[in-house]
Amino acid sequence: MREAIENMSNAKNSRSKLRKDALAAWEAYQATGLHATAEEADAWLARLEAGEDADPPACHQNCTPQGVASSFA
Repeated sequence: MREAIENMSNAKNSRSKLRKDALAAWEAYQATGLHATAEEADAWLARLEAGEDADPPACHQNCTPQGVASSFA
């Protein structure tokens, strides 16, 4: 019983941290417009999966984030 309660508590804390991190990332994007594309992220992850010690893609700013609606609000 204790283990089940502890597991539920850990899962709730993990979800809470994930949401907090996602909100912080969204706010940073809205403030700066810096991002990596899905294609860049996929290529980086593929290199990691292949066993390479690859650096993450560099962030860049192709467009301004103004007018982007927040789906987290």
